[in-house]
Amino acid sequence: MKKRLLALTLVAAMGISLFAGCGGNTDGGDTGAAGGGVVTHNLNSEPKSIDPALNTAVDGHQVINSVFEGLCRLDEKDQGIPGIAESWDISEDNLTYTFHLRDAKWSDGQPVKASDFVYAWKRAVDPATAAEYAYQMYYLKNGEAINNGEKPVDELGVKAIDDKTLEVTLESVTPYFLQLTAFPTYMPVREDVVSADPEGWALNMDTYIGNGPFKVQEWKHDDVLKLVKNENYYDADKVKLDGIDYVFIVEASTAVSAFESGEIDYMDSVPAEKIAVLEEANDENFKILPYLGTYFYIFNMNQEPVNNPKVRKALSLAINRTDIVEQVTKAGQVPATGFVPKGVSMSDGTTDFQETAGDYNMPIDDSKVEEAKQLMAEAGYPDGQGFPTIELLYNTNEGHKAIAEAIQAMWKQNLGINVELRNEEWKVFQTSRNEGNYTVARHGWIGDYVDPMTFLDMWITASGNNDAKFSNPKYDELILKAKSTLGKERDDAMLEAQAILMEELPVMPIYYYTNAILMRSTVKNAPKSITGPVNYREAYLEK
Repeated sequence: MKKRLLALTLVAAMGISLFAGCGGNTDGGDTGAAGGGVVTHNLNSEPKSIDPALNTAVDGHQVINSVFEGLCRLDEKDQGIPGIAESWDISEDNLTYTFHLRDAKWSDGQPVKASDFVYAWKRAVDPATAAEYAYQMYYLKNGEAINNGEKPVDELGVKAIDDKTLEVTLESVTPYFLQLTAFPTYMPVREDVVSADPEGWALNMDTYIGNGPFKVQEWKHDDVLKLVKNENYYDADKVKLDGIDYVFIVEASTAVSAFESGEIDYMDSVPAEKIAVLEEANDENFKILPYLGTYFYIFNMNQEPVNNPKVRKALSLAINRTDIVEQVTKAGQVPATGFVPKGVSMSDGTTDFQETAGDYNMPIDDSKVEEAKQLMAEAGYPDGQGFPTIELLYNTNEGHKAIAEAIQAMWKQNLGINVELRNEEWKVFQTSRNEGNYTVARHGWIGDYVDPMTFLDMWITASGNNDAKFSNPKYDELILKAKSTLGKERDDAMLEAQAILMEELPVMPIYYYTNAILMRSTVKNAPKSITGPVNYREAYLEK
């Protein structure tokens, strides 16, 4: 989740998550152990989109996860468990899934049908939709060919056998497919609602109809997105909260003040200078949790001078990742030596992928500065002479700014080059980066599911999330091979693919995320996945 869901992914620079339980609120309802009340959750920035097909960011994922439900939900170990599908059958070759839907309703009382999933998935993969996450549908039969315009949308491997039975055919065996069905791109949407206003249905609270535990009541832009309990949810008896208020406080210091004054119950962009204070005080509201993600910079492969691989490698070798995590972010992040973070297993389920991959000669200190200088000289810029001033783009946030300033200083000191910093508001920034209007830009990616592939397939040529505009036929071939094989053959293909990524460096990994959060201790039973949003489905407020 990028992040964008990744990445979205894309979270505050302190390595902090957008996902965790929140605390007891402020405005309304009984706050006894039986439930009630409203949790106020800071999303940091207003989502660019809350359309399941178009969202690519962590903030939108949080909202979508509250308003919609897929065929599966995720349990506390990130495994698929029954959601709208109460059961399923899998063919012997593991290529055909038959999902049996429960009696569920949309928030307006209409029944949820298998055809709602068919429409949603075809819409997401249709090239006319221009969904950046369309490649998530490549797991389905003919998905990639459809998105490339080579086959009609109706040939996608999904069909409604009847209102309560959905048949799905995959291109190849996908061990994590049930996890994928809980991801926003796979959420159902109603054809009658979306087709009536394709561009505006998700902006109009009268037409933003979901099938999850909450529904949208009001959206005051740049202020608050209010959700209330969905009385038509099939498991409404388990939903204890009256609602969730998602607010958009960009500056972390302001959010801390709001938390301390009781105005919000959850925030993630805890300023570095506040972390030591909270730890020393043993504050019960503060936690540093695991988070499956990588904070990195991307280079525009079509932009001089970073289209030169020697320049990219020099820039990567010239930063001290240990100094960044120890002196800037200060939340226990781990210096990154590859793109796939620690915590993702090989096919055997026990061996860590990143530990197997190694460090790709990527330093976590200043040990490679001389090599970086030599590479710059070979690229035609000895001691930085003749190197143009480049721009580093980041989205407005105190933490991102602090990291950018640290790297700016390292590049100046170690390579003798000048870097100008520019920040943009979150929604504008996402567009600039996706359209290639940058030279170097910050990025972050949070796993959409617990498998190395969620970090690797975003860099195939056809990926809508490939903001670096990286294209390598061998890399594409290896990712395709990994998606059509199992065991050691699959592992070897992914390891070789990451080796190419680390050799060509369209991305510059900086650190692996941790999840430093403030959440009020009075919110109970609100689990946080290492990949996903806070799950408020069965949360309650303790008196």
